[in-house]
Order: sequence, then structure tokens, then C-alpha cells
Amino acid sequence: MSNIKINKILPYVLKPLSWLYGAVTEVRNWLFEHNVLPVEEFDVPVVSIGNITVGGTGKTPHVEYVAGMLSTSYNIAVLSRGYKRKTKGFILANSNSTPESVGDEPLQIYKKHGARVKVAVCENRRKGINEILRQFPETQMILLDDAFQHRYVKPKVNVLLMDFNRPIYEDKLLPLGRLRESHRQSERADMIVVTKCPQNISPLDMRLIFKNLDIRPYQKLFFSNYVYEELRPVFPEDHPYHVDLSSLTAKDTVMLLTGVANPRGFVRHFKSYPFKVVVNHFPDHHDFTRDDIKNIKEKFVNLKGERKIILTTEKDAVRLSYNPYFPSSLKSSVFYIPISVRMIPSQDGTDFISELMKSIDA
Repeated sequence: MSNIKINKILPYVLKPLSWLYGAVTEVRNWLFEHNVLPVEEFDVPVVSIGNITVGGTGKTPHVEYVAGMLSTSYNIAVLSRGYKRKTKGFILANSNSTPESVGDEPLQIYKKHGARVKVAVCENRRKGINEILRQFPETQMILLDDAFQHRYVKPKVNVLLMDFNRPIYEDKLLPLGRLRESHRQSERADMIVVTKCPQNISPLDMRLIFKNLDIRPYQKLFFSNYVYEELRPVFPEDHPYHVDLSSLTAKDTVMLLTGVANPRGFVRHFKSYPFKVVVNHFPDHHDFTRDDIKNIKEKFVNLKGERKIILTTEKDAVRLSYNPYFPSSLKSSVFYIPISVRMIPSQDGTDFISELMKSIDA
């Protein structure tokens, strides 16, 4: 059967499964809303930052942004489940942590904020919060990473992220689409941030999103995009040469090595540069095997160009820097580009951090 026929038939096959999935999530949410399933509140404010879409909305950069902005005013802890780690239970990130012990994203947050912010992982968020408060009673705020569906904890503020390029009101439930639950559940959010917006997003686009999201009177809507910083070496101890992207020409080649849920924005950022771009994409949180690294090396060696580099994401850099199979001969050619979140000024002058603090203190 041809791919065209399969693509035509597939939606009809997946639609009943999507309905069934939606029914299960609706029942689950009903049980929480009617206090059938237990919900725990805490004395310290808990801020949940999550999404309705599977992957790719920018949770980690936004957690880092909030942690960085508020860590000067609060003793903050970040709690994640530590997706794809090879450990169980509560673990506090430290200088000896690895992606296998705490997960790549929590380790990235720890490396960026160091001692200013405590970073922990625990698959049971209630136990994790209680353990943080037991070990660090001075904690004044806890950020929950990717916890919009984790309703066993009642957050003080619920922040929902939505990718500008994949609005939830145009998506469908799993497995037909990428929604974890109905887009109507966005009503649970106190604040909604539309992420990965274009640099030149127009006021009209903002108003249309406001309308399509059906923003409620108690909700605040914000928009953000990414700022790409200067390249940094993945293996600084190997004394790599300095590379400025603006110095690369049409004679040079950059391999973009990604293992994230949605690499489109990352790839699109480099399309305006004159150098040749070759994309080598793997699944989200991919654990690069010996064969993967061997194939990456072969592809890189065979690339044409006066200058050649491998450029990866910040999250992938965390995993690659701990990979035992990565060859020494490539280490001086591998860089990552850090990103930071920029909140787009709202038309009414409302500031995201100010509104978040108001909600926390309310």
C-alpha cells in the first residue's frame, strides 16, 4: 500500500483511539475537580510550568527564566520528574550528577543556576516537595517543571505554555494529534505564555490568539521568544578554536545535531546564514549509542567545506558531554548555542514577572 493511501486512511484509524484517550483524560480531570482523587496544597507557593502539547513548547528555558528572575528575591527549588533518568526516587542535583542520574533537563538547569537554585528530581511530586521542605526548610518557592497534568499537587500559580507554531486550538488529542488533554483544559491556567513567537509578531496576531484561546477574566496572556547567544564549546577542556557564526561563509558547512522534540525553530534560525546547513536529527532525549556516534562522525568527516563544525542544542550538549563514545578527534569541532527567554512587551504594559509575583503573594 502506498504512503499516500496510508496517510488518507490513518486519520480514520486513529480517530476512535483519540476519542477513547480523550474520554479517559476527561474522567480523570472530573475526578480531581470533584475531590475524588486527592490533591495536596503546601505552605510554600508552588508554581507549575507545563503544557498540554507533547514536547517542544520550551518548558526548560521558561523554568530557567523564572528561576533566574526570582532567585534574587526567593529561595527557590526546581522539582522535575527527571524524564529518562536511570534512577528512582528523590535525588538532589549536585556537581557529581549526570544525565543518567537526574535527567538531561534538570542537569541543564542545575549547571546554569548552580548553588543559587536547588534542583531535584522525583517521580512523585508530592513526595518530592515534602523532601525538599524537609531538607531545606528555608525554601520559599518551588517551581514544578512539566506538571500541568500532575494534579495531585495544587499549585499556587499554574503557568501554561503554548507553541506559537502549533496552537492548541488547532491541534487534536493523542494519537491523532499532539494534545495530552483537551485544549479546553487551558481554563485551569492562571497565566498562559505563547512561546517561540517570531521576532516581528504583530498586535493583530496577538489579538487573534487571545480570541482563539478564549482567555478568561482571571487569566493573563503573555508572549515570548528566544534570544540566541554566542557559541560555546561542548568540551571546553579540549581548547577548541573560537567560532563566530557571522564569520562563516557559503564555503563552510554546519551540521545541526539535534535530539529534541521539535527542532524546527532551531533549524530555522540558521537558514538566514550563508553557510551550508546539514541536519542530523534524533528523537527527544535521545541517548546516543556507540553506533549513533560512529555514524555522526562518518557523516561529519564526509561533509564538504573549508570549515566544518557540529552545532547542537543546549540540552543535547549536556548528554553529549557525558557520552563515553564521543571521539576525541571531534571534540574541538562541537559547539552548542545557549538560548534565553525574552518576554515580549505587552500592549497594556503588563509584565510577566510582576504579574507572577502578584499571584504568588495574593
